[in-house]
Amino acid sequence: MTSTNISNIRNFCIIAHIDHGKSTLADRLISETGAIKSRDLLEQHLDTMDLERERGITIKAQAVRLSHQSTDKSIFQLNLIDTPGHVDFTYEVSRSLAACEGALLVIDATQGIQAQTLANVYLALERDLKIIPVINKIDLDAAEPERVASEVCQSFGFDKSEVIYVSGKTGDGVTELLNAIVQRIPPPTGDAAGPLRALIFDSKYDPYKGVIAYVRVFDGSIPSRSKLKLMAKGTNGESLEVGAFSPKESPTEYLYTGEVGYIATGFKQVGDAPVGDTITTLVNGSVSPWETYHATKPMVFAGLYPADGENYSDLRDALEKLAINDAALTYQPEQSTALGPGFRCGFLGLLHMEIIQERLEREYNLTLLATAPGVAYQITLTDGSSIEIDNPSEMPAPQTITEIKEPWLNLNILAPDSYIGTIMELVNGRRGELERMEYIQSSGDDFDPGVAQGHRVMFEYKVPLSEVLIDFADQLKSRTQGYASMDYSMSEYRPGKLVKLEILVNGETVDALSFVSHKTNAYQQGRDLTAKLKDLIPRQLFEVPIQAAIGNKILARETVRALRKNVLAKCYGGDVTRKRKLLEKQAEGKKRMKRVGRVEIPQEAFLSILKIDR
Repeated sequence: MTSTNISNIRNFCIIAHIDHGKSTLADRLISETGAIKSRDLLEQHLDTMDLERERGITIKAQAVRLSHQSTDKSIFQLNLIDTPGHVDFTYEVSRSLAACEGALLVIDATQGIQAQTLANVYLALERDLKIIPVINKIDLDAAEPERVASEVCQSFGFDKSEVIYVSGKTGDGVTELLNAIVQRIPPPTGDAAGPLRALIFDSKYDPYKGVIAYVRVFDGSIPSRSKLKLMAKGTNGESLEVGAFSPKESPTEYLYTGEVGYIATGFKQVGDAPVGDTITTLVNGSVSPWETYHATKPMVFAGLYPADGENYSDLRDALEKLAINDAALTYQPEQSTALGPGFRCGFLGLLHMEIIQERLEREYNLTLLATAPGVAYQITLTDGSSIEIDNPSEMPAPQTITEIKEPWLNLNILAPDSYIGTIMELVNGRRGELERMEYIQSSGDDFDPGVAQGHRVMFEYKVPLSEVLIDFADQLKSRTQGYASMDYSMSEYRPGKLVKLEILVNGETVDALSFVSHKTNAYQQGRDLTAKLKDLIPRQLFEVPIQAAIGNKILARETVRALRKNVLAKCYGGDVTRKRKLLEKQAEGKKRMKRVGRVEIPQEAFLSILKIDR
């Protein structure tokens, strides 16, 4: 293989709000450039997981190398990275942007700018990337490409001539888009003769080749079978294989400056080739690494436990392998009195948690029990020290706490102006604070003020993370008939009147059901939860009390009635004392059973926290 002239390489990614047609457009680019024969091309070809196909979303960023002949007959190497659109996977997007010089900003011609569109544009601008605005789905009857283009130009300062109109489904405008990529996105820069510097922007685990690092080569080149060094980690290894994505892994002799590809490192240990590290050669390597990523902090925490305690080591091995593939996942062992040994895992959001749990169950054949998700709290103690906890069961006694701080978010919501009242009611009910409200409307000669959607409004709120964690997105969609979209980012920690609400079943605290609540909501949430648990916990041969408590104070109580065996069935007559003797003997047995009896709590009970009214 010969080196491609660096001036003929273009590295770009596709960014968009969820469901705006990124993967379909990527399919069309692959098809137009002939990277895959049309008979072999599947829909959403770069979405390789079953989960991605079932849900119709991109979860993992995927790379592919395309070859395009420009209008002057020059051959260009296009390295495309398809990124996720959901807010929970913003970290995947930011890592992909670091490996590119340009980005295609894809916007649905029927929906216009949405919250995640804004967030992704700001990420691209921070990286100083060249952005090409693309209006997609122009073939649909409901499409309003001119109105959406005016909105894009007004919001981001593009010129009308920069906007490209395409249909990923029919292929309209795709050739024009490929030419624009070649003409507008700058070629990579780098020292081809210098020491190797390759940034790891993603990775996966292969049982035969070990950790496979997805890299962008910024300086130098790397041949197969060369000695490597990871600059931040300090580990040494060997490139068992190097290659490109076309879109399957295709081995090559070299990876050159400016190219995107993979290196099979042979590492078997988790963390030996972490995302964000720089690979160089062991001999005559670089002395300064490429800029690394800011490590992402998990925002949501939950316990994952094997349904069968014997599968604990299988769960640990599965989490190790998933952590290679997903740098945002964190985990550490924990012991629960109710559920036994398991792991406290950190996720970027609720969808991220759901995807990880489903991947563990499908790909590693595990049956898991999950506790309700929660957030991390910063606690100042009476002795002046500070601790951070992500598990409510670790919270110290109330008398030892001076202050509890909870995480707050910057929340952006975009919606038609007819829903202003319902959105404000929803967010104010979640302790939200309105920072700013701004109308977004199209401008220009072709703007039609009578379009069905009318003006749209952008809200900027500050809101506690715990309040938007469970059902906020569902409520927002249902109250606005699906028109509203939201995006969030971490803001700060603020002190609040927070208490630990404990659930006692048969007098024993169930640590997996404990959670932290705001003081004003604790009573109602305690009542709701005990009422739900009463329906979910199966009846025993003895009476089971379910209590919600803060410290020693009981807030609410429900009782699961005992199953009653009719001990008088065999008494067909005789003296009443005989009947009384049997009933007293039964009562004694129930008292003794209540002292020693254990209540099995079903998995649905642990998820009932998700369903309590907020």
